[in-house]
Amino acid sequence: MEDKDLQMQDIENQEKDATLPETQVQDNDATATNAIDEVSPELSEDQKAYKKFVDSLPAKWYALHTFSGYENVAKENLETVVEKFNLQDRIFDIVIPMEDVVEEKNGKKRLVQRKAMPCYILVKIKYADDLWHNITRTRGITGFVGPNGRPLALTDDDIIRLRLEKIKVDVDLKVGDKVEIIDGVLAGQIGTVTAIDTETGHVSVNVELFNRETSVDVEMSQVRKANI
Repeated sequence: MEDKDLQMQDIENQEKDATLPETQVQDNDATATNAIDEVSPELSEDQKAYKKFVDSLPAKWYALHTFSGYENVAKENLETVVEKFNLQDRIFDIVIPMEDVVEEKNGKKRLVQRKAMPCYILVKIKYADDLWHNITRTRGITGFVGPNGRPLALTDDDIIRLRLEKIKVDVDLKVGDKVEIIDGVLAGQIGTVTAIDTETGHVSVNVELFNRETSVDVEMSQVRKANI
């Protein structure tokens, strides 16, 4: 009987709400919203100080170790963590290092990309201890690369070698120029410039590869004018 009485009371309340003037309903909604706002905690002085400290940190590159073959999974899962916990202002970039290699299959050679550092992904973050669990508990990631598993930022040389940052290079190039590729798997190849993208710092070059002309995209820092 008590359950039926409660159900009848709920129905009466719903009918009563439905007959309220619109202005009164809006007032009730506003009151509820204000109540929620009042309950929402504000940042304490310590939290504000910590946020100010984190905001002042420089963004640095770090290496994360992953399970074998889980590089893509780890990257996708970490991207989900960024979205879930609103870490866009702390985790800026997640990269799986790739490299060009010449692969021979069925007697034919071709240029393909493969993972340059299997079992690793690279992240650009503003690191502080509060990020430790968010990152290391991400599925596919086993931890940071560093002494005793503690984060150790990559050096400037590492960043340049892995081409993690765009390097501004003043190269006097134009379409039609002959250039030599000086870095990467195609080092030593001579080709002709077919396109230049100053925004990305890349240049398209036609080279003779596997007895046919092939267009490849390389960074401007990887080419120089050929002395021919």
